[in-house]
Amino acid sequence: MPISTSSSQGKRGPTVIELSGGTAGLPKTSFAVCHQVTTLDRAKLAKRLGSLALGPLREVEEGLKAAMDLD
Repeated sequence: MPISTSSSQGKRGPTVIELSGGTAGLPKTSFAVCHQVTTLDRAKLAKRLGSLALGPLREVEEGLKAAMDLD
């Protein structure tokens, strides 16, 4: 899913999850846009920034569930 730094994304509802600056190596507060899941070619990925801790990961999972209308 894309990650945006636009604060207007944060107002889009339960499918957009706020990630505080410093989370998973993000330099500033960003937003995981869970309703825009897409695939990427691994060759296009330049470097790994980090990984989500359990708390934020669970929040993203909930955002994905909301985007897919799952319980």
